[in-house]
Amino acid sequence: MITILNTDIKPIQSQADIVYVRQAVRDWALKLQFGIVDQTKIITAASELARNAFEYGKGGTMKMESLQDGFKKGLRLTFDDKGPGIENMDLALTDGYTTGGGLGMGLTGARRLVNEFDIKSAPGQGTTVTITKWK
Repeated sequence: MITILNTDIKPIQSQADIVYVRQAVRDWALKLQFGIVDQTKIITAASELARNAFEYGKGGTMKMESLQDGFKKGLRLTFDDKGPGIENMDLALTDGYTTGGGLGMGLTGARRLVNEFDIKSAPGQGTTVTITKWK
């Protein structure tokens, strides 16, 4: 049974907020005693998803939750925006696909870096991405 130990919400309304998201995720990963490799993975995924929420979703929030499941500890991050949403999810989750000027690795890259990945989106209704990294 998963227990939520702590929760915090961070705004994503500016480039500076993306930096704050990275710092907050790093601090929580350290408190959960994640190793350097797992810290790097969750911070990188968070950075990509925060950037997506800011650039494509017109801003949003990141909810952080520290988790306990028996002896396992985890960090769950939920990125929520009220942007235009994703019209074609299969295409959006294809390496190299982009609607902007990037490399098209944000969503797919984030998915590969974590243990759990969930995305919900609809045109005109925004996007919610939830990721979890377990220690």
